[in-house]
Amino acid sequence: METLLSSLTLKPFEKKVVYPPEGTDMKDIKQTQSICPECLKPLDATIYEDQGKVFIKKTCPQHGPYSELYWSDYDQYVRAEKFRCEGTGVENPHTEKKLDCPSDCGICPQHKSHTALAIIDITNRCNLKCPVCFANANYAGYVYEPTMEQIVDMLKNLRETKPVPAQALQFSGGEPTIRKELPDMIRKAKELGFNHVEVNTNGLRLSQDVEFCKQLREAGVSTIYLQFDGLTPEVYKYIRGVDLLDIKLKAIENLRAAGWNSAVLVVTLVKGVNDNQLGDIIDFAAKNSDVIRCINVQPVSLCGRLPADEREKMRITIPDFMAKVEEQTQGVIKVSDFYPIPVVVPVSKAVGAIKDKRYVEFTAHPHCGMATFVFIENGKITPITRYGNIEKFVSTLQSVYDDAAKNNKSKAKLRLIGAGRHIKFSFLRKYVLKVLVNGDYKSLGDFARSAVLISSMHFMDPYNFDLERIQNCVIHYAVPGGRIIPFCTMNSIHRAEVEKKFGMPIKEWQDKHKVEISQTV
Repeated sequence: METLLSSLTLKPFEKKVVYPPEGTDMKDIKQTQSICPECLKPLDATIYEDQGKVFIKKTCPQHGPYSELYWSDYDQYVRAEKFRCEGTGVENPHTEKKLDCPSDCGICPQHKSHTALAIIDITNRCNLKCPVCFANANYAGYVYEPTMEQIVDMLKNLRETKPVPAQALQFSGGEPTIRKELPDMIRKAKELGFNHVEVNTNGLRLSQDVEFCKQLREAGVSTIYLQFDGLTPEVYKYIRGVDLLDIKLKAIENLRAAGWNSAVLVVTLVKGVNDNQLGDIIDFAAKNSDVIRCINVQPVSLCGRLPADEREKMRITIPDFMAKVEEQTQGVIKVSDFYPIPVVVPVSKAVGAIKDKRYVEFTAHPHCGMATFVFIENGKITPITRYGNIEKFVSTLQSVYDDAAKNNKSKAKLRLIGAGRHIKFSFLRKYVLKVLVNGDYKSLGDFARSAVLISSMHFMDPYNFDLERIQNCVIHYAVPGGRIIPFCTMNSIHRAEVEKKFGMPIKEWQDKHKVEISQTV
């Protein structure tokens, strides 16, 4: 259920050449590649700083120049860059380098990260008609619904990736809960070795049926990934076209009744619509932390032919998110509490090197997402940074890995013990020690269930598309035919081609199944 403001894409416009104001202190940061927002052809691009913000600019020979906001705070951009960790890619890519990136997605030899989270869209049908969704049969004009056999092949393909097979999986759509085979798919994923299986849902069916919530849990689902845009009816009316607040609250109530202790609130963030509710959503999660494990905020992706002034009205970036969290929590959670996703890579590498095992490494691009853990005790929110020095801790773990990689494991183990000096002892013993010593999924799960993760992942659209981010992507779609496609190229470039190839026209599908596309079959 990825998002964009598709309802605005039909508006004609006279394109403006430059989006940001021309400043006197503009400076280039680096060269990259992007795509044209209209024809999607690859283009050379420049990332540059102007008046304390970061932009990306490119020129299409056919459609002219574009300049788009990339990160709204240059200082935070530089801070995030410090934590870059390059991955080593996959040993068995599924496509060759022919047309060059991003046209060879599948995964190709140029990709630098293995799969941290795999996604399989099991349908593009939905029981809602949100104006912001493009993974939807009503928008596409055809039904994409892989067979059970195709889905099993995709699961096996993900598990056969080397050197690290996919461990975490999300069933998505469309609305996956309208597929009657969903519990069977979940059981098959667990059988094939996926430790973590989550279901991405709008919550409508969960709100209607406690038994269905129990059925998903018994089938092996680890987490419910619940679309949750805010705490007022107006937010849902704007983003989803209808008031869904009571449905969201009832879904959470039913999850609790069914014994769940892990749900993610997934917020599509639109400037001027719900960016004033981040503090309230965090407070809501804290009060319901027996069920809610994470808030994942996704700044809206803007696709289609949108004029610069319209994009500016809605464009919100990760630094905006962090600043608003600090403001709306009255400084309880600060901008400095957030770190880019690859900050955790030294932990995986260090524990893995000592145990002679390769763990999933979150080698995402440093500007893809920022996150922090908070702990809830007696209603009080405390960020993880209050319990230790994160930067010194991960720096020491990098040294642990370096020593172990040189076959000096005795020294590495001593360094690992020494890393504890950067963490408060009570916190180390209660939360961190098992992860470092055991290095298993259960220990990591126990840690995650003791906290609430607050994160923001800014998925790209054709305007702010950066090829460097694509090549480091750790969230990958599996599709029929054996390809594994990075998230943002799937949604910006490949989705229509894949779903049209493996789908069928809506009328043909309805005639075959004798039901409306929004119904369970």
